[in-house]
Amino acid sequence: MISLLKTTLTVLITFFISTTAFAESHTIEMLNKSGNEMMVYSKKIVKVNVGDTVSWKATTKGHNVEFIRNGTPEGVGKFKSKMNVDVDYKFEVPGIYAYWCTPHKAMGMIGFVVVGEDKSNLDKIKAIKFVGKSKKIAPELISQL
Repeated sequence: MISLLKTTLTVLITFFISTTAFAESHTIEMLNKSGNEMMVYSKKIVKVNVGDTVSWKATTKGHNVEFIRNGTPEGVGKFKSKMNVDVDYKFEVPGIYAYWCTPHKAMGMIGFVVVGEDKSNLDKIKAIKFVGKSKKIAPELISQL
């Protein structure tokens, strides 16, 4: 009985260490300007594995991150950061996540995270009602997913 308990404990510890050891962190800056573009995220598309974390850095003031309604995989809750604050999100559910900067979404400040190469919610992403400049930018980005 003790031997079985030790074996089970060893397996659980090994599993926990191996799954967390390979998780990566990806950084996206929230910017007022990048090259010729105004109000942008430094990376518009990020591909990550399940368990990875994305860190959005408030490099310049006036920005946040908000998952777009109907722009996440089934079962994922709402996510909206405060303004001017660095924020991290650990991606546990595979699929495509669409997000924007709440005050600058009409200026085209949008981005996508693809988790686990799962694109099963692509039709939901294509059906999002983007606004302003995002209407033009979104289809091009979606075609790159």
